[in-house]
Order: sequence, then C-alpha cells, then structure tokens
Amino acid sequence: MGKLTTHVLDTAAGRPGTGIRIDLFRIADSDRTLIDSRLTNSDGRCDSPLLEGENFKRGQYELLFHIGAYFEKSGVTLPEPKFLDEVVLRFGIADVETHYHVPLLVSPYSYSTYRGS
Repeated sequence: MGKLTTHVLDTAAGRPGTGIRIDLFRIADSDRTLIDSRLTNSDGRCDSPLLEGENFKRGQYELLFHIGAYFEKSGVTLPEPKFLDEVVLRFGIADVETHYHVPLLVSPYSYSTYRGS
C-alpha cells in the first residue's frame, strides 16, 4: 500500500524544521478540500503518514507549509511583509501502491523540494 510523507529541513540553521504547521488539501476541479493539518515533530517530520490506506487516492494534492510563523518563533528577524510566509507545493499522486515522500528544504528567502523515497 502507498503512503504520503513529508519532512522539513531548515537549511539556514542546518536543523530540522520543528513545530511547522502543514495543511494537506485534495484538489478536485477548482475546489480545495482540507484533509488534515499537522505540526512537525523534533525531527521535522510528521509522526505518521499524511495519507495511507484507503485515504491514499490517485489525484492532485497540495501541501501548505506555514514557514513564516516558524521563522518568527525561531527568532529570525523578517521583513514585513515576509518574503516567504506560506510555501505551497502542488503535486499529483498517480500510483497508489507507491510511497510518495515530499520534503521541503527551506530558509527565509528560498525553498526547494523533490520527490524523495
């Protein structure tokens, strides 16, 4: 059975992104439906998969990472408005038998992602 996982790495500080709120949405037509909202743990990961089992379905999804609040709590001085406040990653799940891992590497001024394993 497939599953969806994520983690966040704070590349500016060289550590996991702890306590970051992540919202997961399913996209159908032009509608966004909130499926789950989580906080990352001390390793920058969620304690369990965001999707798995019968909830892991083919389709379009969106992860919304609330990184502006994380950097503020971390004591980073940010301009107002923040250069990056919320990072949105929209992606598709085509194979429900596969593990989709969608990590976020982030700093106050940049981010990157990839399909991990």
